[in-house]
Amino acid sequence: MSDLLSLLGSKYPVIQGPIGELNHPKMVAAVCEAGGFGMLALGFLRDLDTIQRMINEIRELTDKPFGANLMIAMNPANEQILELLAEAGVKTITTSAGAPKKIYPRIHELGMKGLHVCLDFSFAMKAAEAQVDGLVVSGAESGGLRSPNPESSNMVLIPLVCDHVDLPVAAAGAIADARGFKAALALGAQGVQIGTRFLSAAESPAAQAWKEAILNCPDGGTTLLPLGGMKVRVIINTKLAQRMADPSVDLSQAYKMPEMGKAWKSGDFDLFPAGGGQVSALIREIKPVKEIIEEMVS
Repeated sequence: MSDLLSLLGSKYPVIQGPIGELNHPKMVAAVCEAGGFGMLALGFLRDLDTIQRMINEIRELTDKPFGANLMIAMNPANEQILELLAEAGVKTITTSAGAPKKIYPRIHELGMKGLHVCLDFSFAMKAAEAQVDGLVVSGAESGGLRSPNPESSNMVLIPLVCDHVDLPVAAAGAIADARGFKAALALGAQGVQIGTRFLSAAESPAAQAWKEAILNCPDGGTTLLPLGGMKVRVIINTKLAQRMADPSVDLSQAYKMPEMGKAWKSGDFDLFPAGGGQVSALIREIKPVKEIIEEMVS
C-alpha cells in the first residue's frame, strides 16, 4: 500500500477540504506553508483563465505542493482543468460526485494521482475497483453536500473501508483538533481532510457571520437540509428552526441551490443557512491555520 504522505508530498497528512468559499490562493498557500495540503475547489469553476490565475497566485505564495478537487459529473471543463493542473506541476488531486472510472485513466496519463471522495462503503469499493490511488472517506458527521441515503458515522465507516481496501485513506468529518486526528488514525486512516475547522480559521476568507455561526453552534446544532437529489449539512439558525417546527413547510422546497452560494458569500444566512459539520460544536475560537495544524498533529 502506498503512503498518503507520499501521495500528497506535504509535511503532514492534513488536507484542506475543497470548499468553494475557501477558494482563495492566500488560504491555500497558508495551509501549505503550515505543513498541510492546500486545495482549490474547482468543482463548479469552468473559466480556465480564472483557474490559471489562482494557480499562478498560489505558486507566488508557496513552493509547497497543493492540489485541487474536481467534481466528476458536474463540470464539463474537467479535461482542460486537469491539463492546467498537470502543466503547473500539481501531482495529486481529489475527485468527487461521479464515477471515478470515467476520469482516472486521464489523471494517470497526465502523471497525476487522485483520491476519490466516498460517502459510503459501496462507493469506496467501486472507487477501489476503478483504480483510484487513495480515498477520502467522509462520514455522516461531515459538512457539505451529502447523499440522500442513510449514512454511517466515521466510527463505523472508516474501519469498514480500511478493512476492505489496500489504499491510503484520509478521514473527513468530526475532526477539529488532536483528539479527532488521533482517533482517525486509530480507526485506520493515514490522515484527515479538514473543512469546518479551516472555515473558522483566521486566514479564512469566509464571511465573519459564517465564522460566528460555527463558533456559536451548540451540540445538535446542525441538520441535513434536503436539496434536490442531495442533502447539505447546515447550522440551524432562527429562521430554519421556525421552518423546521412548522408542519406546513416543505424544507425540500424552502431553500434553493443558487441561494446557497449567494448566502455563503455574503453571510446572509436567512437566505440559506450556513454550512458546517457536526464538529462545529467543538470549535470555540478563531485560530491561525498554522496553530490549528500544529496542535492537531502534536
